[in-house]
Amino acid sequence: MAILAREWARLRASPFDLAMLSWLPLLMGLLLIWTFAAGLPTRLPIGILDSDHSALSRQLSRMLDAAPGLQIAAQFSDEGELQRALRAGHVYGALVIPAGMASDIKKGRAAQLALLHNAQFATHSGLIQKDVRTVVGTLSAGIEIVSREKRGQSALAAQEGFEPLRANLQAIYNPTLNYQQFLAAVLLPALMHMLAMVAGAWAVGTELRDATAPQWLAAGRGQVLPAVLLKLLPAMLLLNGVNLILWLLMQQLGLLQLDALAVLLGLHALMLALYWGLGAFVALASSSLRTALSAAGFITAPAFAFSGLAFPLMAMPQGARQWAEALPLAWVLEAQVGLLQQGRAAAALLPLAGWLSLAAALLLLASAALLKRAALTPTCWGKR
Repeated sequence: MAILAREWARLRASPFDLAMLSWLPLLMGLLLIWTFAAGLPTRLPIGILDSDHSALSRQLSRMLDAAPGLQIAAQFSDEGELQRALRAGHVYGALVIPAGMASDIKKGRAAQLALLHNAQFATHSGLIQKDVRTVVGTLSAGIEIVSREKRGQSALAAQEGFEPLRANLQAIYNPTLNYQQFLAAVLLPALMHMLAMVAGAWAVGTELRDATAPQWLAAGRGQVLPAVLLKLLPAMLLLNGVNLILWLLMQQLGLLQLDALAVLLGLHALMLALYWGLGAFVALASSSLRTALSAAGFITAPAFAFSGLAFPLMAMPQGARQWAEALPLAWVLEAQVGLLQQGRAAAALLPLAGWLSLAAALLLLASAALLKRAALTPTCWGKR
């Protein structure tokens, strides 16, 4: 109780520390959920450079503007204006319609359209390419079917003759391409695990920085493991409370089933306990708050990039893949996607929960073993 009272008093005396464990993570989580509230990006601005000025080119422009993912934001008169708009970010793509397109098609020759897009914005570029390809393919199919009908084929025969082989594409997970379900759901634990390791490193590292580690150990009457656990308990309770609020909101938005909520929160609690233990361990092992915070940033900040969700894990070089597989976040996100989107049974997550529990216990035990040395060795104090 003395350690708990001491830690709560420290948090109340430091509004910044309390904010980092309460309303600020909640605000950041709400911002993530709100950012992807639209679900699927729509009305992405593109431009048209129409050098044909025909009825067919105007029909193509109308069809593009009617596509839900696109919006004709500019009509360009020359290629220089088009390039300037792309570089300035006023449009994410531009379709160039060559002169003589309608005439070539009437003569039975193929016409070539050019879509210029900024592939640096991978999501924008992919969605624009998909919608433009769909619109152009639909218009092209219509032209070919009308041509076949004029040559005497029936409408049904013209359609079947134009497309004798078809691919039926069916998305079995996240079929609506909801980015709130895909990105917001996985960025929340990525945010929380980062804050957890920083909180563990900060809570322990400040005791060394301020040379108050002896008082910390004395409050626990020399019992190192309770001293470590109770030191971290307020941060654990606060961040898990924030995580609960955010996921209750996600459940209200229909992004997960109520029966999966308890399983997911339990998995997150084990992950956060592991990272709290890791932050405390690095702070005590290095006897430096600065080193512990640097390690927290190095390990957690790029962890999402190594999770296999932004870039395929199997396509990474061997070293990068080994690093990714050593990060608990990658396994937790893989399990979360399986639970929420692929119908994986909760029992299938038990091995992962066991490994997370074991790793968290070992880190907390190691931190406890290092505490007495740090608390009784003046050379460990005062290092920033």
